[in-house]
Amino acid sequence: MSYVGPDSQPPRPPRRFGGGRTLAVTLAVLAPATLAGYLIHDATGGSEGAERPRTLPSASRSDQNAPSKPTADDSSKSPAARKSEKPKDEPDDKGGEEGDAKPSGKAPSSGGRPAPSGPLKGKVVVIDPGHNPGNFRHTAEINRPVNIGTNSKECDTTGTSTNRGYTEARFTLDLAHRLRDLLHRQGATVRLTQDGDRAWGPCVDERARIGNAARADAVVSLHADGSAVGNRGFHVILPAKVSGGAADTTAIVGPSRDLGERIAGKFLSATKSAPSNYVGDGTGLDVRRDLGGLNLSKVPKVFIECGNMRDPKDEALLTNPDWRQKAAHGISDGIGSFLAR
Repeated sequence: MSYVGPDSQPPRPPRRFGGGRTLAVTLAVLAPATLAGYLIHDATGGSEGAERPRTLPSASRSDQNAPSKPTADDSSKSPAARKSEKPKDEPDDKGGEEGDAKPSGKAPSSGGRPAPSGPLKGKVVVIDPGHNPGNFRHTAEINRPVNIGTNSKECDTTGTSTNRGYTEARFTLDLAHRLRDLLHRQGATVRLTQDGDRAWGPCVDERARIGNAARADAVVSLHADGSAVGNRGFHVILPAKVSGGAADTTAIVGPSRDLGERIAGKFLSATKSAPSNYVGDGTGLDVRRDLGGLNLSKVPKVFIECGNMRDPKDEALLTNPDWRQKAAHGISDGIGSFLAR
């Protein structure tokens, strides 16, 4: 089910939010056994002016793997996330590597083959796998500041990892391959901002430019968080209304929220994972103004933090190939719902 939109469950009485907008709230699906349904509400209130640590920032920003900074692509993690993250140099390859989806052959980021006919024929989707497995070896390059429209920020970060060394960069690339294949089968033209085919990066500003240059109908940046034990669940990061310097999200705030709400609903339905219990006030949605990947985007774009790699229970999900396939289906279904509107 979707949080909002034509494919949602019958709505409960609408609630009024700031600005007089009415958001139809739907009862979330029940997670296995005891997860109670919860209501999704407008997540923009009060968050536009507050910058949070990169736990999702960009929600899709996981925390940085630097001792004093959170590891996050462009996504900043929550304060708790930053404290729990510890940098690693060369993380080992334990935890979930065997189930990683492998790209077919040496296919370029577009998949290397024409998209078949399907409901998404003619649509362009850009998938942005957060971070890069090689970032650990190129700290000087990724620490270089870049302009994110409103101010400067590091080019990229290493991302987080599980306590067993399964890195966020490996997770996002594996999930990107699964998502790419699902969208391609529906006829979409799919591009990846990186496919493990470069030594490091790209920087967050370049990631935004890739989506803009492709004139993408939708862009999704994939991440996993690195917060404290006990912090669980997913959250989707939406762009705030930002206008300054090279940043102007005025035209994409509305459609990006629509995209994010649909992805959140479908992700919950497919994975049965609960929305974050530490970001978004239980809505699974968070609005950020400090992420270059969102600030510089000219097309609808969101980040998704699929879970917390530092929590043992979430780690068990994120390192499970079957769960990652469900996650890919949820994100794919959300994108498909948005593009079919």
